[in-house]
Amino acid sequence: MNSTRRDFLKRAGTGIALSLGGVLPGFSAAGYNRIIGANERINVSIVGVNSRGDALAHNFARQEICNVAYLCDVDSRAIDKCMKTVQPVQNNPPKREKDFRNSLDSKDVDAIVIAMPDHWHTPAALLAMQAGKHVYLEKPVSHNPREGEMLVEATAKYGKVVQIGTQRRSWPKVMEAIRYVQDGGIGNVHFGKGWYANNRPSIGTGKVTAVPDWLDWDLWQGPAPRLDYKDNIVHYNWHWLWHWGTAETLNNGTHMVDLLLWGMNLKYPTKVSSIGGRYYHEDDWETPDTQMVTLEFGDKCSILWEGQSCNAKQTENSSVGVIFYGDKGSVYISAGDSYTVFDKQNKVLKEVKSEITVNPLDRVNPAEQLDAIHILNFFDAITKGTPLYMTAENGHRCTLLMQLANISQRTGRMLRTNPQNGHIIGDNEAQQLWSRNYQPGWEPKVS
Repeated sequence: MNSTRRDFLKRAGTGIALSLGGVLPGFSAAGYNRIIGANERINVSIVGVNSRGDALAHNFARQEICNVAYLCDVDSRAIDKCMKTVQPVQNNPPKREKDFRNSLDSKDVDAIVIAMPDHWHTPAALLAMQAGKHVYLEKPVSHNPREGEMLVEATAKYGKVVQIGTQRRSWPKVMEAIRYVQDGGIGNVHFGKGWYANNRPSIGTGKVTAVPDWLDWDLWQGPAPRLDYKDNIVHYNWHWLWHWGTAETLNNGTHMVDLLLWGMNLKYPTKVSSIGGRYYHEDDWETPDTQMVTLEFGDKCSILWEGQSCNAKQTENSSVGVIFYGDKGSVYISAGDSYTVFDKQNKVLKEVKSEITVNPLDRVNPAEQLDAIHILNFFDAITKGTPLYMTAENGHRCTLLMQLANISQRTGRMLRTNPQNGHIIGDNEAQQLWSRNYQPGWEPKVS
C-alpha cells in the first residue's frame, strides 16, 4: 500500500461519513466516484463467490468506501455470475482469480472476504493475515477447535482487523434486546433456548466421476486430505459431510448460540451433550439432521439449541430464534431484527419490530441491508480503530461450543469441559476430534 492510500485509510473515518444512508437502496456508486477516486478506497478480494460470497460481493461493492478488486473462486462459472452481480454497482471491473492466494500478493488489496467452505476458513484467514491483509470471515471461524485457537493466536500476532460474519451482532434492534437482557430487564437469566427449522431434501448417493472442467477440485479441497470427486458434493452438500463440513450446528446454530452467550455474559461451559442423528433420508448425509444440544455452565445456567434440518415446524412462528428466560420474565428475539418482552405470566410487555424484512431460510442473502452495518463496522475498525462488533475471540467461542456439541454427538457421550478455555477434560477419544489431519504441504500455521 502506498503512503497516499495509507494516509487516506487513517483519516477516512473523519473525512467520509460511513452512515446507513450509503447502504440502503438508491445509493449511486458512480456518484461516489465524483467524491473520491477508486484508488483511495479500501480494496477487497472476495473469495468463494458462488452463493453467499456472491451476495457479499454485491453488498461490499455498494459501500461508499469499498472497491471490490478481485473475485476469486475455483469454479469459473461462479466468477462469471458474480461479475454480473458486481459490475452494475461498481464502475471498476474486478480482476478474476482461480487461486485466491494470487490476490494476496497484490499490494493494492487491503482486505480479504472469505466465504469459502468451512474447511478453508481458518487456513485462508491465516494466509491473508500473513500477507498483511485484514479479514472479513464468514462463520464458522474454523473447521475444528484447534483451528479456532490458531485464528485467535494469529489475530493477536499479526495485528490485523478480523471481523466474523455473525451479522446479528450489528443489527440495531437485536443489540437493543441484548442490552435489555444484560441490564437485568428480565432479572437473572438461568436458561436460554435457540432453534433452527428447515426442510432440506435428500442429497442422494453420489457417484465418483470425472471432475468438471469448470472446477479446480484440488484447490477446492485445499488443506483437507484428498478424496475422489463425487457428483453430489459441490456446491452445498459438503456441509453435511464431516470431512469438509460442520453440520447444521455450525451452519446455523452458531448464530443463535452466539446471541445466547452474548446476552447471558457467558464464556465456556462445564458440560456439553448432544443427541440426534440422520433420521429422514438414506443417503450420503453424515451429520445429524435432528440434533438437541445442551450446554451447562456449572450450577449457574444452561443453554439448549434444537436443530431440525428436515422438518420445518416453527417455534414462536419463526424458523430461527432465541428466548432468554429470567426470574422476572423472558425476551424473544425472532429471525429478523425484532424482539418481544414477556412477563412471567407470558403477557407481552413490549414488542419492537424492524421495517427491514429478513428471510432466514434464504441461504444466500437473508438480510443485506442489516448486514451492511456489520460491513461498515469492519471498515470503521480499519480506518478509525473502532471496536469490532464481533471479534475473532468471540467468534471462536460460539464456534467452539457447537464443535464440542458435534464431538459429543460423534462420540455418543457427554463431555466435561474446562470453564476457562472450553478444553475437553479426561476423554482421550473425544480429544482426537479437537483437530484434524491435513493434506501434506497444506497444514495451516501461525508462523
